[in-house]
Amino acid sequence: MVVVTLQRNKCIGCNYCVELAPDQFRMSKKDGKSVLLHSKDKKGFFTLKSNNHLIFDYCEKAAKACPVNIITVKDI
Repeated sequence: MVVVTLQRNKCIGCNYCVELAPDQFRMSKKDGKSVLLHSKDKKGFFTLKSNNHLIFDYCEKAAKACPVNIITVKDI
């Protein structure tokens, strides 16, 4: 299982995550911050749990590119 977490309140809106993992991330038109699609919010941490291991590489690249280090990716 792949677990992706986004600390949305710290997002600066650079758009790298959307460019590198467009199937998992979108930019909000309301506030210009990243949105982790199909995630659940728990106190500002948005978490996506997926059995699709194909998303791991894309999300890991997005996490490494994030200038404020607010994306974590784990393969459990």
